[in-house]
Amino acid sequence: MRPPRAFTEVAPGRYRESRGLYYDEFDVGDVIEHRPGRTVTETDNIWMSLLSLNAHPLHIDAAYAEETEFGRPVVSSLVTLAIVGGMSTNGTSARAVANLGWEEIRLSTPVFVGDTLTAESEVVAKRLSRSRPDTGVVTFRTRGLKSDGAEVMVFTRSALIPCAGGGGAA
Repeated sequence: MRPPRAFTEVAPGRYRESRGLYYDEFDVGDVIEHRPGRTVTETDNIWMSLLSLNAHPLHIDAAYAEETEFGRPVVSSLVTLAIVGGMSTNGTSARAVANLGWEEIRLSTPVFVGDTLTAESEVVAKRLSRSRPDTGVVTFRTRGLKSDGAEVMVFTRSALIPCAGGGGAA
């Protein structure tokens, strides 16, 4: 019996969980749904806001936030980016040699404590690397979504990913 793609047989009857896809397994137009979702907590917002030195009172001062148009603290966009970016990693770049960067980060809807986020990534481009044999650059457009389907963020990210048989983390 051939093990499912998510596992590699390392000895007869013994399988190692493997994560991520090789460059060859991505096709432009593919959409990957990233699950499970993640409910944002007050602790997430306070810790990340303070860790990143983003001390804007809209994120960490409930009394201040009550007087704004939102009526409550807004989760820092750095928290949202960290959660959406992190949740997309396993499905897009778990085998990556390097993350090459983000572009066009857009924030479309505020996020509040208690919102549950999911994400999806579309493969928007791919090409073989010109400088590193046996690898390719895959570009993803990732959308962060609330459980009601509202888009909260979108960004483009590229990663250097090994070709099948070309190496990569086991």
